[in-house]
Parts: sequence; C-alpha cells; structure tokens
Amino acid sequence: MLELSILGFLAEGPLHGYELKERIKALSGHVRPVSDGALYPAINRLAAAGLLEQHTQDGASAAPRKVLSLTAAGRAELLARLREPKAVEISDQVRFNTVLSFLRYLPDPAEQAEVLRRRLEFLNAPSSFFYRGGEPVRAEEAGDLFREGMLRVARATGAAERAWLTEAIETLSPAAP
Repeated sequence: MLELSILGFLAEGPLHGYELKERIKALSGHVRPVSDGALYPAINRLAAAGLLEQHTQDGASAAPRKVLSLTAAGRAELLARLREPKAVEISDQVRFNTVLSFLRYLPDPAEQAEVLRRRLEFLNAPSSFFYRGGEPVRAEEAGDLFREGMLRVARATGAAERAWLTEAIETLSPAAP
C-alpha cells in the first residue's frame, strides 16, 4: 500500500519526500505508521522502475531537496493498481481506504463502480472476528461484553459502508433506458 500511496499522492503533483511522508501519515499513519526506512527504499524502487522522477530543488532556508514527480509510466501503473486491487486491498479496511483515496483517478466510472462492487461483495459475505463450530458468532451470541461491543460496532460500521457503497455504485452506473 505504500507504493500505491506514493503513486497516488504524486498523481496530485510533485512533492518532496517529507511532504509525501506527511500525506501518507495523515492517510494511514495512525494505524500503520510509515518510517523513513520503508519510504525511501520504496521511492528508490519506483524511481528505478521508471515510475517516478527525482530532481533537486533549492530549499528556501535549507539545503537543496529532492522533488519527486510521477512519470507517464507511473500514472499507468497507478491506474493498473486501481483497476485491479489485490484481494487483501479489498478485504483490509485500511488498505481499501488507500484504494478509495485515489479511485477518482480511474477515468471510467464503470471501472470505479467495479472496484466498489468487489468491496460490497466482500462485506456481504458472512463473517465475524470469532467463530464457533465453523460458523460466525453474532454479537448477541458473544457471551462477553467486550466481544459483543466489538461485533456491534463492526456491524454498524459495516452497514454504513454497505449503504454508501450501494449509493456510490448507483451514482457511477448509467441509468437503464
């Protein structure tokens, strides 16, 4: 997801490394913090693959700094990753939020809707944090105040997300004649 975040934020315009790190941190840093030891090797991999360009810019009151920008190949890679998110990018909430953050860059509403449909299908499949006899445990069956709370909150947020996904898919889908 780090690479997708880098590509997505650079699609908005050139940034230097610190600005990029701050944007990534704002997006998911409270859940999955990004370290320099992860960010800069990822930037270097993307640059080596021809997806990013780096150039030096004079700093206002500091030493010169590297500014990163997306190449045409980088934009194509971003679009490819958005069109076909991995299964874990659909099922994991934080990763899906990263996909969602940049989904507007897909120019085709039908492709955007398809990604949302995949998430909706995932959310509609029976699941739980806890299982008994191979079956998902519902909040009312948890038998534990704290697990019940966890399951009730998950059910409420899941219902809200399913409602939004349904509305968004309808908005993106052409009206039937």
